[in-house]
Amino acid sequence: MKIFLKILLPLLVLFFAAGTAWYAIKNKPEAERKKPPVSTPTVDVVVVKKQNYPVSIKTQGTVRPHTETNLVAQVSGVITEVSPDFNNGSFFNKGDLLLRIDPRDYQTAVTLAESNLAQARLKLSQEQARAAQAKRDWERLGEPGKPSDLVLRKPQLQNERANISAARAQLEQAKLNLQRTRITAPYDGRLLEKNADLGQFVNPGNVLGKIYAVDFAEVRLPLNNKQLAFVDIPESFRGKEINKITGPEVLLKANIGGTIWEWPARIVRSEGAIDSRSRQTFVIAQVDDPYSQLNPGQPPLKVGQFVEAEIKGKVIENVFVIPAAALHAGNHVFLVDDEQRLRKQEVDIIWHDSQSVVIKSGLKPDDQLVLTPVSNKLTGSKVTIANQK
Repeated sequence: MKIFLKILLPLLVLFFAAGTAWYAIKNKPEAERKKPPVSTPTVDVVVVKKQNYPVSIKTQGTVRPHTETNLVAQVSGVITEVSPDFNNGSFFNKGDLLLRIDPRDYQTAVTLAESNLAQARLKLSQEQARAAQAKRDWERLGEPGKPSDLVLRKPQLQNERANISAARAQLEQAKLNLQRTRITAPYDGRLLEKNADLGQFVNPGNVLGKIYAVDFAEVRLPLNNKQLAFVDIPESFRGKEINKITGPEVLLKANIGGTIWEWPARIVRSEGAIDSRSRQTFVIAQVDDPYSQLNPGQPPLKVGQFVEAEIKGKVIENVFVIPAAALHAGNHVFLVDDEQRLRKQEVDIIWHDSQSVVIKSGLKPDDQLVLTPVSNKLTGSKVTIANQK
């Protein structure tokens, strides 16, 4: 009996525990399911209106002279005089003497050429007298027929006239060589590079220096095809002179010493070919009198200076202009409809830059454009307008 109880009691305990566990599982309380609160996104919107938009095209380039010249020696000799303005960066006026080559040999050559011309004229006079005498002798002798050219000394006269022409040419060449000992400025300019100095012997063809004109400077600005569509570029055609006054205005900017300086300019022409690598067209902006002080303390616009340019383009009429941040996925925007729901809208973009996007179609006046960044997943969701502009 005791053995039976020892076996039966543990089994009863186990059975009771299993039954209790089964009952607890079958009758466990169900968790109450609560719906999550609906979250309504808050967005900023702006009411769009049609307007006119003046296009401003931003590009950049480097200042360069419109005329740059190598000063080359045309005669040989020792440099005996150098102008104080013949130094790198110095300004000079048209006709100023920059360098002088020793002229004494060339003055002597002029004197000798003048002497040779005088002798040639004397010989011609003598030959003319001989020819006249030969004609009188022929007439006095009464020979029949006409006298030959040789009897009248016509070949001798032609030879003496040719000698005078040669002597005159030699004199003109000698005077020209003497004039070339004076190296003068061909225009108002500035010295870019100095290659010769006092006492130096030079030969014809030696480069004495490099100069450039300062009446105006040029900036070569690249434009792509899309930008060209919004700029009136002066184009030149064969037989027709380009009107430089009609070119669009340009504002050049440069950071010099931590200060942004500005210079007004104007597009005067485009280059004759499209760049084969970048497929861009280069237009030329002209800056008049770049070395005058337009504003107090303003530095000159130097050759080689990097500048940013803003070209005044065409005015696009009757379009929508939106902030660039409101554009999504290339050509889509988000609108809030009459039911306060978010709607995705495709638009037709005709111009954009870092600040603004110009839209031709896809929007209607008084549409509520969303300015707040939103996800595509919220399309069709209700939204709350926080601030309407």
